[in-house]
Amino acid sequence: MTQTLGRNVSLPLEVPATPKLGDGIADPGPLGLAGFALTTFILSLSNAKIVPAEVGALFVPLALFYGGLVQLLAGMWEFKKNNTFGALAFSSYGGFWLGLGTLVILKSLKVLSFGDAATSDKATGLYLIAFTIFTLYMWVGTFKINNALLIVFSLLLITFVLLDLSHFAIIGSEVGGYFGLLTAFGAWYASAAGVLNPLYKRTLLPVGPRS
Repeated sequence: MTQTLGRNVSLPLEVPATPKLGDGIADPGPLGLAGFALTTFILSLSNAKIVPAEVGALFVPLALFYGGLVQLLAGMWEFKKNNTFGALAFSSYGGFWLGLGTLVILKSLKVLSFGDAATSDKATGLYLIAFTIFTLYMWVGTFKINNALLIVFSLLLITFVLLDLSHFAIIGSEVGGYFGLLTAFGAWYASAAGVLNPLYKRTLLPVGPRS
């Protein structure tokens, strides 16, 4: 395009192009997995009775922020990546941690009461059962993704079932705690693979694609 200056002189008129924001964003998967892993690890130490319950309470701020808010944000970014499974998983488990952390706080402040300790445990057990059902069909989905996630969700499903039983006083919490630790290490592995494999441009940590 030109702009005429007088009769015989013309200069080009530059029209700046509208800047375009790139559609590509960093992979939010490793972040979501890391937030889930760390929060699960701390809570599972308490469930397994490796650390006292007072130390295990450290999971509450982690549940609100790293396992909760950060994982929820990872889920939102997965929507941007058009990854339905990742969006649903991270958003839902982020909500799980936010809800569980809030539940612990409200119970400790006596804002929310379910009666005696046994009834309170059963109420938490119902919360866990609901997420066990969710985890079950998400576990089925991992058969089409990779072996790393299949292992993580298999361990997570077992962990949920064991913790369901412990909250209804059928078994102790220790076994669920140990499976929770295995779940955390599996999630950390998958997170590390998501970071290190692209960074080194080779497979340092295999995940075993299934589709």
